[in-house]
Amino acid sequence: MANENWKILIIDDEEGIRNVLSITLADAGYDVFTAGKGEAGIRLFMEELPHIVITDIRMPGMDGIEVLQKIKAADPKAEVIVVTGFGEFDLAIRALQLDASDFITKPIHDDALFIALERAKHHFSTRKELEDYTKLIEEKWMDTAEELARTFHFQNNLIESSIDGILGCDNEGNVIVFNKSIETMSGYSKAEVRKQMCFDQFLPAGMAKKFREDLASEEYGGEHRLFLYETHLLTKQGDQVPVQLSATALFEENREAGLVAFFRDLRELRRLEQQFADQTRLLQQDKMISLGRLAASVVHEINNPLTGILNYARLMIKTLRKGALDAEHLKKFRGYLDLVESETSRCSKIVSNLLAFSRQSKLEFTEVDLNDLMNKCILLSQHKLDLQNIRVTTRFQADLPKIWGDYNQIQQCVINLIFNAVDAMPEGGTLILGNSLDVRNRLVEIHVEDTGHGISPEDLPHIFEPFFTTKTVGNGLGLGLSTVYGIIDRHHGTITARSEPGKGSVFTIKLPLSNMRK
Repeated sequence: MANENWKILIIDDEEGIRNVLSITLADAGYDVFTAGKGEAGIRLFMEELPHIVITDIRMPGMDGIEVLQKIKAADPKAEVIVVTGFGEFDLAIRALQLDASDFITKPIHDDALFIALERAKHHFSTRKELEDYTKLIEEKWMDTAEELARTFHFQNNLIESSIDGILGCDNEGNVIVFNKSIETMSGYSKAEVRKQMCFDQFLPAGMAKKFREDLASEEYGGEHRLFLYETHLLTKQGDQVPVQLSATALFEENREAGLVAFFRDLRELRRLEQQFADQTRLLQQDKMISLGRLAASVVHEINNPLTGILNYARLMIKTLRKGALDAEHLKKFRGYLDLVESETSRCSKIVSNLLAFSRQSKLEFTEVDLNDLMNKCILLSQHKLDLQNIRVTTRFQADLPKIWGDYNQIQQCVINLIFNAVDAMPEGGTLILGNSLDVRNRLVEIHVEDTGHGISPEDLPHIFEPFFTTKTVGNGLGLGLSTVYGIIDRHHGTITARSEPGKGSVFTIKLPLSNMRK
């Protein structure tokens, strides 16, 4: 099937991405349709019946996961490629578990796009051929299991080309079909398996009985069928390979005539899950490094008000021991208590902000007030800035619209940028924190500017790469700016940097308004 005979539907809420993909795929000969929302995409899918769908994972309203589920429910043969942002391996893994064909990450590169499309096309063609073949063997009456084997042999090229491992058995469980993919997966050759081994020998001890019970039930896709059933394949070396198994019993005149099973190797999926867990751990590790630096500063920040509170309390106790208060002392007491209350409130706010920043929580998108967030960042960092003789200037826009994001993670980004600015001004200087509204593009901008030593032109293109750092050993993991980049990308935003050696640096974060992400 040439490219012009393939229909592709693109579902993405960003018009620029839709246009670029549409032009690229049309130039390659594909018949392309686009939709800006999940709901509109589903309607267009039902009208045009495309072979392949490319959908963004995060969209307002119906997200990519729900789009995938609805498309698979409407047409299981359709291939769906999901587009994820930086660090969204949890969503990519979930999509693959729901039978997505593949995933690609933003920014989308042509090479990755066309590789994913070729895989999806191959999977679609193979799936259709296997479906036609399954219909054939279900409809064709077979006298004996030997005739079933000959029919399977006739379709050998089709079966051998399958990405999934295919294992077919006769009514006694003896293996008669064993394709190349499952040879690779299990370590057995055809000669060792066909008519020599039975299906149960490929399952760990105790799993064969459970498999038969689940196959007979209706819990995993219907009676005598299993769909996306997770278990382990026992290899020749005795290892257990995690697999996703789909199987169906074959019947001849209401009598079971055999079994065909399709195995998908989950080792790559498990590797992605581990990669996601490692990334989450690194994100929290970077946060704890920031927390340690904040905590050291906060100890000094709250020490002065606590000393004042203690002195006023001792003074009031000493005065009370002298007897009843006259009007003059009563007036002083009220002043002392006002000072105690205000200083205690200041300490409470600092500690509360520190606890909120330290808390490890799941990603939770809400409306975020940037002025409030940035003021809290200054409060947490103030003493450290004072100790290093850094003056803070704020340029906050009044009545700034709210953005849609995770408060805690955006705060982590701003704190990281403040700390980088502090490190860049060891002899003191000026830190300028600002925000503004880009009405035309419906974006809110955050600006963090310093008068420090700047970044060299050679280093500037690499500052957002993981583990890249210009600091000496022991003074950072090189995760700060890559962490910031990942968080901002997950919020559908951008971060850029300008710098001139000896004159300072400016970091600009751009985030969409809240009503664009709902």
